[in-house]
Amino acid sequence: IAIAKDTENTPSNDNASESFQLKLESYEIHNSTISYEDGSGNMAFQLTNFNHSGTGNLSATTSKLTTTTSGLISFQLDSVRYLNKNKIKLDAVFNIDVKEQRYSFLDNKAIINQLPLVFDGFVKVNENSQEVKLAFKTPSSDFKNFLALLPEVYSKNIEGVTTTGNFDVTGNIEGIVDDTHIPTFNISIASNNASFKYPNLPKSLTNININTEIVNKTGLTKDTYIAIEKLSFKVDEDIFNATATLRNITENMKVNASVKGTVNLASLEKIYPAEAVKGLKGIVNVDATTNFDMASIEKKRYQNTKTAGVFKLSNFEYVSTELNNPLQIKKAGVTFTPKTVQLNEFDAQLGQTDVATTGTIKNLLGFLFNDEDIEGKFKMTSTTFSVNDFMVAEKGEDTDNSETAKAGEQLKIPSFLNVIVNAKATTVLYDDIVLKNVTGTMLINDQKAILKNMRSTVFGGNLGFNGLVSTKDSIATFAMNLDVANFDIASSFSSLKLFQALAPIAKAVQGKINSKISLSGNLNDDFTPDLNSLSGDVLGELLAAKISPDSSPLLQGLEQRLNFLDVKKLNLENLKTSLTFKDGKVALKPFTLHYDDIEITVSGSHNFDTSLAYDAVIKVPAKYLGKEASQLIAQLNDKEQNDIKVPVNALITGKFQQPAIKTDLTSAIANLSKQIADKQKDKLVEKGKDKVTNVLNDLLGGGNKQKDSTATDTVKKNNVKNVANDILGLFGKKKKKKKDTIN
Repeated sequence: IAIAKDTENTPSNDNASESFQLKLESYEIHNSTISYEDGSGNMAFQLTNFNHSGTGNLSATTSKLTTTTSGLISFQLDSVRYLNKNKIKLDAVFNIDVKEQRYSFLDNKAIINQLPLVFDGFVKVNENSQEVKLAFKTPSSDFKNFLALLPEVYSKNIEGVTTTGNFDVTGNIEGIVDDTHIPTFNISIASNNASFKYPNLPKSLTNININTEIVNKTGLTKDTYIAIEKLSFKVDEDIFNATATLRNITENMKVNASVKGTVNLASLEKIYPAEAVKGLKGIVNVDATTNFDMASIEKKRYQNTKTAGVFKLSNFEYVSTELNNPLQIKKAGVTFTPKTVQLNEFDAQLGQTDVATTGTIKNLLGFLFNDEDIEGKFKMTSTTFSVNDFMVAEKGEDTDNSETAKAGEQLKIPSFLNVIVNAKATTVLYDDIVLKNVTGTMLINDQKAILKNMRSTVFGGNLGFNGLVSTKDSIATFAMNLDVANFDIASSFSSLKLFQALAPIAKAVQGKINSKISLSGNLNDDFTPDLNSLSGDVLGELLAAKISPDSSPLLQGLEQRLNFLDVKKLNLENLKTSLTFKDGKVALKPFTLHYDDIEITVSGSHNFDTSLAYDAVIKVPAKYLGKEASQLIAQLNDKEQNDIKVPVNALITGKFQQPAIKTDLTSAIANLSKQIADKQKDKLVEKGKDKVTNVLNDLLGGGNKQKDSTATDTVKKNNVKNVANDILGLFGKKKKKKKDTIN
């Protein structure tokens, strides 16, 4: 702030107060923000990047103040944003009457976006109010003024634009501003039979007619209304017309609108230089009316609304860098009724994906005007549905880096959807997986998709599942229950990373599998499971399965360590296994399988990084132990060599591709030795039992009868002694000698 110095003599203290003068030469305000919010009126005003400067002498009773002002203005009324950081600039000279507190426009020029305006009138500050009387207008009636009203990002440079017809903005604002009143006003925007053409574009927009008024006649905010009496234009032979009135806009806004016309979307980019219209194709036909109040929308009293008409779209095509392929809508038809919007047809193509949809939307007005979710029920059919067609690359700082863009691909479930979709698809493509005859129901709400009663054929079998996918948080999550029947093991395990992680050895198995799988975890940006986050359990049953050990280093290693084992002959028929997994670790419940006369029990765990920690207990007939046990086996007959089973422990560690297998044959030989010793002891016991049996038979009268009874008694006694000695000898005891007593 610059204050002028008084060059005259300094007055005495006695009359200092009478002769003191403040001569303000200049002042400046830099990069400031001015905000105003009226909660009761639901109004918000903000002036940002505000710069203002003024020069003049404010010490006189009346003076002139020369000002320069610029900034960005935003204005919102009842959730409708009328201005959003629009550029403003004002160069003005004001006449200031200090005594009357009256500020009047003299020479001035204002610019809103690129629209020029001039003002006339004054603002007077009273003790309890402000008095306003202003008039403004465009300095010329050139239709270029209309393009200037649009934000520059949309209208681009209008210097070379050719226009015909007029565009006038005039306004009068007059009245008192206090706690309950605003000035009355009447703002008129009008154009008659105008046109414009950009210099580098082939087509022009013609027959433009605009008749709009923004009016308040009472000075009460609630009585402000906007009347669009006419809005029409022509593109080639296509004509578009619209009318609307908005009343009671600060309390319970009432809307009455109609629109009718045809627009060839392909013509828009030939008329208007905006990115939003580039690549558009298709024909829009609309004939609709609506009449509603916001209170009914907010309270979902849709019976109080009146909406009717049709909307049709045909041969629509939209090309965008955000889509992998053009979006093509062959035809779409909507019928508006007071309660619902009926989607009669919607046939679209995106890449390989074709979609045909019908259904009902319950609250389109609530979605458009009250930030409500779209509520509806739809039936969707598709011949081919490719998930990859819907992958969208998130824009990052380095959009030129293809790998960065690929890494940023994400699928997000829209937060505004609250719908039920009954879906049926002949073929669904998900990465390299092909699902056939997919049916089911999908409930979408709160950025979650709940899948119910889903059915499909895939991998030569049948799949049923229920589940949930949520993209509400920064990391997408899922939970699924799958019922697998007759899956081809080779194709399913080669295509599904999850199956590979759960049972890597299955790549060596040929056949079918039944399984029940329950799992949950996080999803990567491309909607594949984050394996390290998974938890769940699996119950599986193999059907008619065979093993090809050549494709598994683990099985090859077992065959090399155990030369009696032929993995190809393992019997996997109806083998059932159960496992659980969490934090990247898979725990296997013990199970038993058979190979000829060999029994194998497997237990342990592995990690998703393929590290192993398994135990296999192999019960082997003694005959297979080879030269290490040849001396022991020689003590057995052929039947015993088959019947005696020796447990051989195999410890499996390392990785699936480089397993480390250790077998403990020393323990097996020790076990065999003990079994042979027990067998020999059992033989001796049996032998003793046989002798006792023979003696008892003789004692009980078995054998030839002796004539000499005395001799017979002597023989019986001697036989009993001999048998007793044999039995005691089996247990290593010596019988005490006693004197024979003969009676």
